[in-house]
Amino acid sequence: MELIEFITQKVNFTEQECQEINEAFHTETYNKGALLIKSGSYSDRIFFIEQGLVRIFYYKEDKDITQFFSDQGTFTASLSSFTDGKPEPYGWEVLEPTTVRVIAYKDLQNLFTRIPMLQQVFLYVCFDLINMFSLKLESIQFQTAEQRYTAMMETYPGILLRVPLGHIASYLGITQQTLSVIRGRR
Repeated sequence: MELIEFITQKVNFTEQECQEINEAFHTETYNKGALLIKSGSYSDRIFFIEQGLVRIFYYKEDKDITQFFSDQGTFTASLSSFTDGKPEPYGWEVLEPTTVRVIAYKDLQNLFTRIPMLQQVFLYVCFDLINMFSLKLESIQFQTAEQRYTAMMETYPGILLRVPLGHIASYLGITQQTLSVIRGRR
């Protein structure tokens, strides 16, 4: 999904505003395996994933743990960097050829001044992110592994064809063996 298509689903903008927004975001492409953001680095950029898939992960005791996936048609950003000035604790790995639209936080703030209705789009994006974090926390606290798997399949349809099973298992907080058992029951 393209950036302008996404934002105009949320708010009506004039043609001129769409053009200005489109020009403010530049395009970057990444190959599978590239790091969009390195753990421990700073990033003041907001990404819209037009095509592809990004995995947000961390290391715990030398083990690679998947925290989230950011699929096409979504915004994502290192909140700890541009809001708190802290290094990003997660790595952001591109899992397939990916095209993103990118804007620096300060440039987005300037765009908000010129096109105030754009703030409404980002309010929707923030609500979606809060909901995503809430659902992930709820799933860890209250759902069985099989329920987490079912919820993941609803949130990320087709993910089994796009992501190594080890990443899926770590996202669910289970072993690959448990994931195989769950998949075998279906």
